[in-house]
This record gives sequence, C-alpha cells and structure tokens, in this order.
Amino acid sequence: MEQRRLGKSGIFVSNLCCGTMTFGTQSTEEEAFAILDRAYDAGIDFYDTAEIYPVPPDVKYVHRTEEILGKWLKTKPRDGLIIASKVVGPAQGWFTPPIREGKSILDRHSINRAIKGSLRRLQTDYIDLYQTHWVDRGAGYEETLAALTDLKDEGLVRIVGSSNENAWGTMKAQATSASQGLVRYDTIQNNYSIVNRRFEDELAEICRREQISLLPFSPLGGGVCSGKYQDGAFPEGARFSNYMAAGPRQQAMVGRFVNEKSLSTVAELKVLADEINVPLAALCIAWSQQNDFTASTIFGATSLAQLEEILPAHDLKISAEMMTKIDSITKTHMYPLG
Repeated sequence: MEQRRLGKSGIFVSNLCCGTMTFGTQSTEEEAFAILDRAYDAGIDFYDTAEIYPVPPDVKYVHRTEEILGKWLKTKPRDGLIIASKVVGPAQGWFTPPIREGKSILDRHSINRAIKGSLRRLQTDYIDLYQTHWVDRGAGYEETLAALTDLKDEGLVRIVGSSNENAWGTMKAQATSASQGLVRYDTIQNNYSIVNRRFEDELAEICRREQISLLPFSPLGGGVCSGKYQDGAFPEGARFSNYMAAGPRQQAMVGRFVNEKSLSTVAELKVLADEINVPLAALCIAWSQQNDFTASTIFGATSLAQLEEILPAHDLKISAEMMTKIDSITKTHMYPLG
C-alpha cells in the first residue's frame, strides 16, 4: 500500500486509514477485530480513534472504542502501526457525555487528563498522532500548543494535529507555533468528500503552502456515497437509520447528509463507477486521494463486506477524463451536504 508523509514529520502512513468510531456500538468487539485484522492484512498501518468514541456519543459507552482498539493492539507489533487519537475539546454541543467532570476544554488540565486515559485504554505508552477533536477559542492556541509540546517532549506523543478546524484557526495555530517555539500541527482531520468539497475553498491552499496533511474523514459522506440511502432507503443498523431513532441533535444531522442534492449526486456517480467496474465506495475514496494535500483517507466500516468494497481504492488511479466528469457532476450539485 502506498505510503505518504504526515506534514513535515518523519512519519509515513498507508494512504488508507482505518477509522474506528463505530466500534462498540454498530460493530461488536468480535466484528471490530475481524475488520482490523483484514485491514492489517491488506497493508493498512494507520488507525484512527478518539477518547469520546463510539458515536453517537453516550455516557453508557464512552471510551469503549479505545478499549477495543487497545486489546487488538496487543496482538500486533506496536512499532509497525501508526495510532492516532484525539482529545475531545468543547465539541460545540455535539459530544456531550461528562467525561471529565462535565467539562472538556483544550487547556493543560484537560489535555493531561485526556492523554492519560487514552494511553491506559489503548494499552500503549505513546500515541503517534494526537489531535484536538474540536476547536477551543477560549483556551487559546498558546496554552493548547504548550500542553501538546510538553506531551511530545515527554515522549507520550510523536506529532500533533487538529480536527474540525477552519482556515483562521489553522493559520493562528501555525503563527503561534512559530512565534512561541511550540509544536506545530502536521495534520488536519476535516470532513471532505466528493459530496462535500468545501475544504478546497481555503484550507486546501493552506495545506499546500504550510505543509499540513489532510486526513479526510467521512469520505463517503456518512455512508451516503455507498448508495445505501438511495430511493428513500434507511437500512437497519446504518448510521443515519440509528440517528433517526436517537435524540433531536442526531436527527437534525440526517437531513444534512441524506437529501435530494446528495442523492442525485450519488446516482450520477454510480453511473461513472459502473463504467470502470469498481464499487462506488472505492471510486469516492480513491477520488479523495488524487489531491496533493491528502495524506491518508479515513474510512469507516461496520462489516467485512463494507471493508471489501473500500479496499480497492488504495491503488485505484482515476483518469483525467473521469476526474473531469466528476467535477462536472459536483459543480451541478454544489455542496450537496448541508
């Protein structure tokens, strides 16, 4: 599997990253182990998790994903794997379980408590890539980066990155790092897919010029690009099917992803995938890897069958003609996700 550098660091990772956020809810521990083993055997050496997982967040099972991944890590050579996790941060009302006395901000206290918990659950003495899950304008980038610098100096993390960050925050963090001599963000993990190309508006240029690697999450638009929500379908056990049965906040997200524009886009993309005889999921994930600012695309699979549809993306090269066709479709249905 192709290896790509993370930012300016010396860390190289497979161009596919196995996401884990459904392990412990949609996938049992046994199912998660099967997915992880298959990904490993396919050459994937990069695995992404977070202290708050699985999602949707619930205090009844918060932290379970890291615990499952930690058990699996004991079955593999640790030095041959790149493990990423995240400190949750304020979460803007999305991640609500009280994981630290009901508060989670990106100050030194919260970061230090978070890393200790993650290391314990993952059963490892270091995390390769440690990321801020949600931005915290209140704590300030100097305090956040100073705390992360200490973790790197202590050998608890190797490099750091951000997630769900915007253009202003990314440049503010870079400036703070440079002026204060603090650790820099080598990666940014944001929502980016063939049905959500907003990252290209500003952040793509920042990544190119600042040598920051994008780790796209939700490259299938929350599963919409697999085609499983076409024609009004909400399959049992699917993410947005579960969200429809959850609270108002989760229900509100469904319309952002599953809507007329996104479904129309997927229908047209399916025609292109059929033209070159590849699974639609593989086409959409391979598309995200055509960009020079992308390092590794984070996918999620809740079954081995889903994983098998994704794996062909690792060496799928999309022709210039096909890229032009995709651009035409996405321009017609600009930003179909809300």
